[in-house]
Amino acid sequence: MFFFKLMDDGGPVMWVILVCAVLALFIFLLKVFQFHRDEISVRELMRGLFNVLQRNGVVEALTLCDNTPGPVARLLSAGILARQRGDVDIRTAVDDAAMDELPKLERHIALFGTLSYVMLLLGLLGTVLGMLDAFEAIQASEYFSAGDIGEPLAKALLTTAAGLTVAIPCHIGYTYLTVRVEALTLDMEKAALELTGFFDRQDNGEMPEDNE
Repeated sequence: MFFFKLMDDGGPVMWVILVCAVLALFIFLLKVFQFHRDEISVRELMRGLFNVLQRNGVVEALTLCDNTPGPVARLLSAGILARQRGDVDIRTAVDDAAMDELPKLERHIALFGTLSYVMLLLGLLGTVLGMLDAFEAIQASEYFSAGDIGEPLAKALLTTAAGLTVAIPCHIGYTYLTVRVEALTLDMEKAALELTGFFDRQDNGEMPEDNE
């Protein structure tokens, strides 16, 4: 019952902070699961694709991409399909695929960051409300004691502590998710460059470079 006592002592702002914290935790776990599911070895994927494409195994290469999770594989699949269609500018198809994948990677991350900031502000709001209650208690009593302002001050401190307790780890989580998105974006860019470079060398009659 200690938890409910804290929530009751902190006032309505504590419940708003709790709702935001639960939503932020849900978003964080959702994104962590998504990134874990899409985590692959890009080097191994590119090595396998190049080995298959050297034998003109386009269907096998597309199957490999389809069976590999993550935005990098879908990006490569778009490039290979463009090559199979005879498109002159494969990079355009790859860039279009990247534009489709980036919103999926970034989805809900802005909301997560906003919740982190909002929870901090809610803690400050609770502090202000608690201080207002304390001033009202002082004004209402000609001879006030420490006990008259103890409850509103406790309310102010509780909401401040609650806001900081949830906002700090959320900010760390936001930084982590942002770094993961940047890493995946970099992987997509590298994979796109390697694929277009492979096809350019193939068109020029050059042997593809060893990807070991």
